[in-house]
Amino acid sequence: MSALSGDISRLVLKRTVRADLGEVSLDSEMLQVLMELDGRKNIAQVARSLNMNIKHLRIVLNKLYNLRLCEAAREAIPLLDRNFLRDLSAELSRAMGPIADVVIEDEINEMGEDPERFPAHRAAELVDMLARQIPREERKVAFQQAMVKRLREIKT
Repeated sequence: MSALSGDISRLVLKRTVRADLGEVSLDSEMLQVLMELDGRKNIAQVARSLNMNIKHLRIVLNKLYNLRLCEAAREAIPLLDRNFLRDLSAELSRAMGPIADVVIEDEINEMGEDPERFPAHRAAELVDMLARQIPREERKVAFQQAMVKRLREIKT
């Protein structure tokens, strides 16, 4: 899964400098987007600044990302705290049993993220992916209800 999947509106990107770049051809739109990626503005702010919808901006960003001309500005991205992850593990354990921690780790890896530095803006996506793996419907609903309360407390 790409770093640019799911809800990217709160994602903060920055330009990258590559010594091995060689020749790269950028159209004017790609250049405009690249100039807006300052490591402080989130994608929603960049879209407003460029008067571009997020869907189209995602296409341009994917091109820049694949050329390795931009990356997530990790220092600017709010991260999930350990309390959230502890609660997530506890709730999933109630629904699935002792395998919960392995399932969480697998999903975080599948998302291309680090459990120690998991971006807060992807928490709802993680909860949704985990809920899909709970086989019993009543346990899935209980997990989702408990986690919705915790998701509302996250500052992104």
